[in-house]
Amino acid sequence: MTALVVAMVGTDHHPFDRLITWMDDLAFRLGPDVHVVVQHGASTAPLVAEGHAFLSQHELAELLSRADAVVCHGGPGTVMDARNAGHLPICVARDPMRGEHVDGHQQRFVAMAGRTGLVAEARSRADLSRLVDWTLHDAPASDASPPLGVTASGDTPAWACQRLSGELDLLWGSRPTRRSSVGRFLGSRVLR
Repeated sequence: MTALVVAMVGTDHHPFDRLITWMDDLAFRLGPDVHVVVQHGASTAPLVAEGHAFLSQHELAELLSRADAVVCHGGPGTVMDARNAGHLPICVARDPMRGEHVDGHQQRFVAMAGRTGLVAEARSRADLSRLVDWTLHDAPASDASPPLGVTASGDTPAWACQRLSGELDLLWGSRPTRRSSVGRFLGSRVLR
């Protein structure tokens, strides 16, 4: 049976060609025994992997239900789509220094989510390759330990959503509060 690896870059207008190239390299290395499908959005379409600019929610849910491994950018919505389908997503955060996003929030989010075991963070092509190999070959075994200190969890999607929500509250709570122009106008009566 052919294994299925699904990669998603979301709908952001910034290209994420770095991840697409990594997925093509992975598809070439894994060969015909692994089918690699990439939702590439505004990025250049893959040359080796099967590519789709965008997928409907139904198509995405169907792919995720059949996937053996999921790779995605660091968007919280995309991460939760993978988690809700029962996956420990392998995340590659978009890098604003490479023109992949407007700021570093994905890098901060993925680092935090990786520390808590909600995602497996891949910072390099080698990390991605190692994590996909682990997911395809070792993760199902109860005694397998994930590489790079990733916590493999059999937690439920509801628990993962709750945990992610708490971590996001902590992450956002650590940022200085900015008052909107309405808040400045109203003084201490800030609208939320």
